[in-house]
This record gives sequence, structure tokens and C-alpha cells, in this order.
Amino acid sequence: MTKQPNVLFIIADQHNAKVLGHAGHPDVKTPRLDRLAGEGVRFENAVTQNCICTPSRVSFFSGQYCHNHGYYGLSGQNPRGLPTLLGHFRRAGYRTGAVGKIHCPEYWVEDDCDFFRETCGGCSIRSNPEYKAYLRDKGLPEVDDHITLDEFGPRGLQSCDARASTLKYEDAQEGWIVRQTLGFIEQSRKDNKPFIIQASLPRPHQCHTPSEPFWSMYNGRTLTLPANADRAPDLKAPHFRAMVESWRRRDWPLFEPKTFEAARARKLQGYLGSVSQVDHAVGELLDGLDRMGLAENTIVVYTADHGDYACEHGIMEKAPGICSDAITRIPSIWRWPGHFKAGIAAREIVEAVDLAPTLCAAAGLPPLLTADGKDLSSLLAGRRGEVHRIGVTENPWSKSVRKGPWRLVYYPREMFAKEHPDGFGELYNLEDDPWEMRNRFFEADAQPVVRELQAELTEWFITSTRPATIWPPSGAEDGQTRLRYHQFINADFKIHPDRIRQAGGWTYL
Repeated sequence: MTKQPNVLFIIADQHNAKVLGHAGHPDVKTPRLDRLAGEGVRFENAVTQNCICTPSRVSFFSGQYCHNHGYYGLSGQNPRGLPTLLGHFRRAGYRTGAVGKIHCPEYWVEDDCDFFRETCGGCSIRSNPEYKAYLRDKGLPEVDDHITLDEFGPRGLQSCDARASTLKYEDAQEGWIVRQTLGFIEQSRKDNKPFIIQASLPRPHQCHTPSEPFWSMYNGRTLTLPANADRAPDLKAPHFRAMVESWRRRDWPLFEPKTFEAARARKLQGYLGSVSQVDHAVGELLDGLDRMGLAENTIVVYTADHGDYACEHGIMEKAPGICSDAITRIPSIWRWPGHFKAGIAAREIVEAVDLAPTLCAAAGLPPLLTADGKDLSSLLAGRRGEVHRIGVTENPWSKSVRKGPWRLVYYPREMFAKEHPDGFGELYNLEDDPWEMRNRFFEADAQPVVRELQAELTEWFITSTRPATIWPPSGAEDGQTRLRYHQFINADFKIHPDRIRQAGGWTYL
């Protein structure tokens, strides 16, 4: 087998970073992810770039911030010209693959894959024909109960109520994704070609229908509610308070008893069971690498596109995500035996956009010049030191800024002009208040921190934005940069902010 490292990029959908055994959760069972964390580096302050699926995944694959790639909603048209991490590796001779819930803009990932299998209907242009055929051949429903609870019709669509799946694990998406991924890896081994593949696991996103034995793993147990589960949403954003109230009054429970408390308990059982199902799938992938003799030469990354409230603040899903660390912070575990330090819990802020630059560096590939992220190699080697001054999660009209223990949520003044004519924001110290129960934005002694983080956000936005042209133009043509009518641009038809620094472009304003 070639000495170039392989890459297995595992991403779950909606995994709250607190819901892991090694993160100290009192109930959840995640032995395989705990093992992975013990054998590698886990980043305890990893920040997602966006709170919903597609924008976050575009940031992972492109290495770009949302304000540069422009995606803030689900799916969308092809971001023509914007390179993907998979395409960059493919051009370097790698076999490339993506299996599971890909959920990216049309034909963007598909076109850079040697092997592409979308399992979730409507999430990609080429939606799950192979998985549907598998279910059909076994005489099983072609729409599995991760997507909808069929017995309830439209009311069962993306429900946060929970029950055991009617599918065995082997027939659920996670089981099928594992087999497809390992088949791709085995073929790459036989062809003596390095590989990079994303295994995108749909759970623990609702519907919360883990297969057995993962549902019964938590059956009959009194599960620990988050510390803020019944906390009044004082000094929270108006749309957040409305969401908390709506979960308590809306008609969302589908099973008896239909009280909020009983449905919340089922949600939590289903969520923890789904996390354990994902954990089992990760274990099967790791065992497969061991069985094929590829573990030592394969970089394994486990992360999520964003979090889930998992009953925090009395909210059952992920919206409004920008408000909470439960959504903006994600698991991030990296393993490469003999190359990455084992058993490290890194506290530095890292971001989803760092995936592409770090994997390029680890594989010895040229940097992806359209990426905004940073190379995390020093942290993976066990050295300490700041990589990002701040970590930012973006929505079109709000931003979450993380710096040290502090997290600021910035809202434009007109967003809540009726309720807060003088402006509104949120500020939390996550060391003192990890469950975000005390908004310090309006406290007098916190005003220096508010001003500092607002200034950091302004500076970050200015210095990280990719313009289409600059003056004076500068650069040189190479494999990723070309001259187009007096301007040196990258494949996305924009200019890397570092070129502005090098050219002194700010002196010509």
C-alpha cells in the first residue's frame, strides 16, 4: 500500500458535544468514540461555521467561511468554481468517496467523487437510489423511519418524539453506510491507491428512532436532564424565548403519554440511543481499518455539522442555533497513530474550516488556496498555542463569537427593535456558566468584554473576506492562481485575504 496517508472523515448530523462519555455525560454510552479520543486528539472548543446542514458542510469541504462561500440555507445551486477538498485530493491521485447524508449544493460533491452514495432523499441531486434499492430488495419500506414515522402520516415527518426503529441496525442507514464505506476502502487497498472518503452518518438528527439494542440501552432508566432544562429563559433573545414557549405548548408528542415531560423523556432516550448507534458505526469503521491493516496509515476524523439542544433550555431540536453553545460547538476527534499525539484534550479554539488545510498538510499536498482555515498540525502534534483568536458561527443576520471562555452573540439592532430598541446581545462565560444560564451582556462590569468581542468580530469580518478584485493587483500564475483581465484570482474567482496583506492593498483606499 502507498505510504501516502488515507483519510476517513466521519461526520454525524446534530451531535451535541456534551453528549459523549469522555466529555463527562452521565448517561450516554460511547465506548468507541471514547476509545478514538484516547488514541488521538480531541478538540474541546471546536466551532462550527453554521448551525444548519448545508452551510456547515460547504465550510468543511471548501475550507471557507459562510460569508465567502455564500451558503446559509439548505441545498442550493452549484457553487461553480469553488474547489472541494475531495477534488483537491483527487487531483493528487487519491480515490475519493462520499457515502451517507451528503446534503450539499447540486453536483458539487458528486462531481469530485469516484464513489458517491446519498442515503437521504432530497439531500442531493442524486438521491439514494442504491439504499432505496437495498431496502426494496429486502422487502422493507423504501422510506426508513429516520426520515419519517410513517404510522402518523405528515405529523410524523421529522418528529422529535421517539421510539425504537422498525429496522435492524444492519438495514438502517448507519449499517448500510458502514458497509459501503468499507467496501470502498477495501477496493482502494486492492488497487493500491490512497483514499479519502466521507462517511456521513444521519443520526442523531431526528427522527429519534435508534435500532435495537440502542433504544433499549436506555429503556427504563431515569435519564439526567441538562442543568438548564427547566430554567426560565430570562434575558434570552425574543425568538429563543418564543421557541422555548412553543415546545411546551405545541402539539408535537405522538405517543402516549403526551405530556411535555413524558415526550421530553422519550426524546432524550431516542437521542442518546441514536448517539450510541453512531458510536457503534464508528466502531465498525475502526474495526474495518484494523482488519485490513490500514489503521496505522489512515487519518480518522470524527465531527458533526452542528449540535442539538438535547433538551437544554427545554428545546427538542436545534433552532434557534446561533443562541447556544449546544449548537455552535461540535465534537472534533483526530487520530493518526504515530503522527498525532495520543490522549490529548486540546483547549484551543479550532473551526470547521480547518479540516481542509490540516488534511492537505498531513498528506503533503499543496495548500488549498481557496480555503480560509488554519493548519492544526502543531496542535495535533501535542504543542500548545493559539491558532485562531476567535471562532465564529454565522447566520445571515447574527454571529456567535467565541474567544477564550467568552461567547458573544451579536444581533443587528433592528432585529429586535420592538422588544429592545436600545439593542440586544448575549454574553456568556462558559467556564463559570457552561449551561449559559446568565446573560451578562447588560452587566456593567462585562462591558469591556462586549466591546472587545464586537471589535474582534469587526476585524475578523474585514480581514477574512475574499474580494473579487483588489488594488493594486498582485500575485503570480500557478496551479491554483490565474490572471484574468489584470487580476490574479483563485478557482472561486476571488482573492485570498493574505494577498491583500502582501500587496498592501489597504493603502490604496
